[in-house]
Amino acid sequence: MRYQDSQKSFMENLLNNIKMEVHDNLYLKEPFSSELGSSIVQEGAILICNLGMENFTFKKLAVHIGVTEAAVYRYFENKHMLLLYLTAWYWAWMEVNYVYATANLESSKARLSIAMKLMVNGPVFMKNAHIDPENLRSIVVNESLKGYLTKTVDVEHESGIFAQVYNFGERISELIYEINPTYPFPKTLAYTVIESSLLHAFNAKHLPGMTEKSLDSENRLVFFEDLILKAISND
Repeated sequence: MRYQDSQKSFMENLLNNIKMEVHDNLYLKEPFSSELGSSIVQEGAILICNLGMENFTFKKLAVHIGVTEAAVYRYFENKHMLLLYLTAWYWAWMEVNYVYATANLESSKARLSIAMKLMVNGPVFMKNAHIDPENLRSIVVNESLKGYLTKTVDVEHESGIFAQVYNFGERISELIYEINPTYPFPKTLAYTVIESSLLHAFNAKHLPGMTEKSLDSENRLVFFEDLILKAISND
């Protein structure tokens, strides 16, 4: 095996087993400290994907994994906090994907291109032993807005539980600044693209009247690259 292939295999194995660190205000007891906690997160993610947040309950989760409802509440205060935990895990995973995928790229525009592909198409690495990234992607596209369009968002913001999405967004805004230091709104543009890319993925599947029929993932990438590069162009 060539050295580069060996290194790639090593990194993929490392990423497959890595556990994301998220803010400890998201949970009452660290889920991955026990088999039960791991099951709550893993099976909870699957049920949320299948049922949606409206129909998902801790009672259903408890029945599904064969424990009492009280056992689930020892790890998370409520299903809202579980949703925030899963979305935080996703954004931490996205940041890891970005760091790995751009490690050998010096060009800011090349790194921005990778970041755009991550935002539009989801993580490059779709295997992880702790939580299925495909389930996380589905949850973030379909459910994540429900996590922070709430009356409690200000308190949650102050507690630091949105740190992971802030970290990822900061990397994008830094890239925008590198490409054009005179552009006045790098952070606003970064988060506009992050949120819009998720909404477009949702609309393409569920509300197709809100997009052109040709706006598949490849053309969504073209759209967002065009949007961001024209916004920061010096021309």
